Amino acid sequence: MESITYDKLFKGIYKNKTVLVTGHTGFKGSWLCYWLIKMGAKVIGYSLEENTKPNHFSLLNLDMTSIYSDIRDIEKLNNVFKEYQPDIVFHLAAQPLVRLSYISPVTTFETNMMGTINILEVIRKNNKKIAILNITSDKCYENNESKLGYVEDDKLSGYDPYSASKACSEIITSSYRDSFFNLDKYNDSHRVLVSSCRSGNVIGGGDWNEDRIIPDIIKAITKNKILEIRNPKSTRPWQHVLEPLSAYLLLGQKLLESKKEYAKAWNFGPKDDKSTSVEELVLNIKKYWSKLEYKIIDNKNILHETNFLKLDSSQAYKELSWQTVWDIEKTFNRTISWYKKYYEKNIINTSKDLDEYIFSAKEKRLEWTND
Repeated sequence: MESITYDKLFKGIYKNKTVLVTGHTGFKGSWLCYWLIKMGAKVIGYSLEENTKPNHFSLLNLDMTSIYSDIRDIEKLNNVFKEYQPDIVFHLAAQPLVRLSYISPVTTFETNMMGTINILEVIRKNNKKIAILNITSDKCYENNESKLGYVEDDKLSGYDPYSASKACSEIITSSYRDSFFNLDKYNDSHRVLVSSCRSGNVIGGGDWNEDRIIPDIIKAITKNKILEIRNPKSTRPWQHVLEPLSAYLLLGQKLLESKKEYAKAWNFGPKDDKSTSVEELVLNIKKYWSKLEYKIIDNKNILHETNFLKLDSSQAYKELSWQTVWDIEKTFNRTISWYKKYYEKNIINTSKDLDEYIFSAKEKRLEWTND
């Protein structure tokens, strides 16, 4: 493989930029920090401490500043902004699990709503040029199990506390953009550009969170247990974690370039034909790690979960010239290969996966790969 000039990706916009990533110890956050550091960014992480063992962020041992604190602590958050003066914020800190939101609804709403408010308030009061991407979820839409993908101006809602909290986070973001960061007043009364990003069901190496299908599969394999599947017919547009991250970074580039037309809500997901059921996902993964055994459990007391959910990402394809890079087979292959390397040879494949992903994107001549 030829070498990659990382600091020229996304037109070199991230080199020497100060980037605040909230939720940096999480699955998505750790991959994002790794990519940003490779591009020469000065990364500041703000998050609770690692809550899984193993933990992808800990394994990477990144050269960055980590601040361990609660996103609900606005005073601490304000001090961080004043000290580091970030150029851009990727806000990923959240309570991210549907089933946990049934157990801890107050914490879920507090974290996902007040966390968003706190970030936006601190930005409002610091009065500097800055871009912010609020990373929410595809579950923020009112889901009627439609086979059509939801577009950005469809109705927001949420059956479960997690989904409702993400819909609220979107409404809060829109309110702040209209009230305090109005695009008509950009570079006049303020210098803030705010976008929200809706994606979901990302998979990839390094995720050990509870109640997620890939970590559940890996635990079953490595502990020689039979995987129990609750909702085999639940269908999702699975994508590798690097797919939405490339979208966030591309959108962040546009905001850093002061292109205010990009300050709005965005969907990031694969094309229409890429949805796969949970059982199909398990069968596909079994091809790459044959030790996997599973059974379907009939639990009539199961908590409500959406059976079908799909986004329409046409806006991103047309206006951002963004698209996914790996097909579903490649996504499954790279995900399981990451875990096999880790458990069988103690090798962390993060760098190799990112390199391979970028080479695949270059072969597709995607805009963000151009020097």
